[in-house]
Amino acid sequence: MLSFATDLSFEPLGGYVQIIRNDDDVSRGLEALLGLDPRLAPIARDIGPLPLRLREPGFAGLAHIIVSQMVSRASAEAIWRRMLPADGLLTAEGYVLLHAEAWREFGLSRAKAETLSRIADAVASGRLDLSGLCLKPPDEALGELTALKGVGPWTAEVYLMFCGGHADVFPAGDVALQNAVGAAFGLAARPQAKALAAQALAWSPWRSVAARLFWAYYAAKTRRDMVPTA
Repeated sequence: MLSFATDLSFEPLGGYVQIIRNDDDVSRGLEALLGLDPRLAPIARDIGPLPLRLREPGFAGLAHIIVSQMVSRASAEAIWRRMLPADGLLTAEGYVLLHAEAWREFGLSRAKAETLSRIADAVASGRLDLSGLCLKPPDEALGELTALKGVGPWTAEVYLMFCGGHADVFPAGDVALQNAVGAAFGLAARPQAKALAAQALAWSPWRSVAARLFWAYYAAKTRRDMVPTA
């Protein structure tokens, strides 16, 4: 669980950052959202409490997100178990010491293996502080993460949401979110990323809670867990 100051927001590095730390923060965010957009009220009534799903910021959190992309949850968890050392703590320093073909034994794709190696090198060398990054304003943090080859906007946004606890991030490129918003609002077609990002501005500064709401709605509608595995 993340540990921050008792106030819900703070200004650590020259920019205002609103943070989600616990279920109460999610509940407060949802209450604020319903005031911003009354259309969300029937959705919220139908799905119950929203999931928090925070994990510690750092190399392991970002690595888990990358491992989980484009594979089933069962496959991702099997790969992750093979990646974990005996003590269960995956660190950047430990990852850089793995032998060159370890990624094959884990079951990683070459592209994911190369991305994880670049991130591990950057963290282990001190060029990248993944915990400190979570204390920066979202745009600045997203820019630093996506500057790493292999880390796209979705990966960076999900990391800031579920490892950094950022309250105002919305992964508009997520297909499940697009489908959820389209279904919830009765649209003829799912909104594309640019249109959805524009729509999500109405839910600021609680866009991360809005994303949780729509993921939960889509999970209930499809009977599948659609929240990214962070």
